[in-house]
Amino acid sequence: MDQPRASRIWELDALRGVCILCVILIHLLFDLSYFLGVSIHANPVLLFIQQYGGVVFVLLSGLCATLGRRSFRRGLAVFGCGMLVTLVTLAMVPLGMADSSVVVRFGVLHLLGICMMLWPLLKKLPTWAMALVGAVMVVLGYWFAGLTVEAGWLFPLGLKSASFQSGDYWPLFPQLGWFLLGAVLGRTVYREKKTLLPRFPSEAAPVRFFRWCGRRSLWIYLIHQPLLYGLVAILQILS
Repeated sequence: MDQPRASRIWELDALRGVCILCVILIHLLFDLSYFLGVSIHANPVLLFIQQYGGVVFVLLSGLCATLGRRSFRRGLAVFGCGMLVTLVTLAMVPLGMADSSVVVRFGVLHLLGICMMLWPLLKKLPTWAMALVGAVMVVLGYWFAGLTVEAGWLFPLGLKSASFQSGDYWPLFPQLGWFLLGAVLGRTVYREKKTLLPRFPSEAAPVRFFRWCGRRSLWIYLIHQPLLYGLVAILQILS
């Protein structure tokens, strides 16, 4: 999730920071609704974040893949963090902390880890072919969303059985397609590997905060949900 320091482009860090803060907001609202039964009234901003925030995040990850190095090693670490999330959420079920619907079987860290590990192969594609493959994967992914299959092991591809559940679900179709389209943006819009907004006041305090969050997005993602769960548990006790 993080871009190597040597290739930092401030607006990408800031946008990643905004994205991770949006993730925290959505998870907080889910926790309040799931554990406390708080009715959350959707508004256009929240609906936009829920429907399109993930696409922006994956596009950004694909873009940053074109700027970094050691993609496979970083991807392996991110995928390992995803498996840690799976194990923690699995442990919550027998402990009576949640039901099986919260178990993260293939979440954003699983997805990004695999995308990063595949990048050394995918980057060999010419840009036009990468755009075509990405677009096809996006279309197939949204088609897969309306299908059910008997095989229970195809869920990483976006093909779900009728009984499939996952507390967080980011399948390779269409998300790997969005990742590739983000890489196309990296090869074209950011082909010079430098900021497009050199005159923007990037050292302003709010921007520095978003940049800070963006540089630490993986760690923020890993620790935010336990912190939110603890907060909601305290509220549950006090209510």
